[in-house]
Amino acid sequence: MPQRLEHIDAIARKLNRDVLYFEFLQAQRPHCADYRTLEIRSRIVQWLDSEHIEWRECGQLASETVIRSYAGEIYINVPFDEADGQYRKVQAFLEYPDGTIRFDDVRFYVVTLQVAMTNAHHDEPGFWDRWADNF
Repeated sequence: MPQRLEHIDAIARKLNRDVLYFEFLQAQRPHCADYRTLEIRSRIVQWLDSEHIEWRECGQLASETVIRSYAGEIYINVPFDEADGQYRKVQAFLEYPDGTIRFDDVRFYVVTLQVAMTNAHHDEPGFWDRWADNF
């Protein structure tokens, strides 16, 4: 059944803050049958659930020139703030002390509100309907 996902930049604008999300590079490759079969994605989701960290599926940064299928991206509801205990917990799980990622094929991103605001016009009523009509 189709579902509508929010783009990560729309989430940042709605929350009026920087936001964090994951991309899974294996899911973006042609030979990957289904992002739900990725062991690392399942492991991360299980860890987030066990730590009671709110997460949800999201789309990549919205683009008016590129259409992508969903590849397992996940928004996590943790502020990008090194003083925040939940952020430090996520960071320790995902990164080595030198800041490199522990897991191959996983990218951990912050989308700043400043970057998200470059797409603020997407929030205008009917924007995506008009875009689709002209596609």
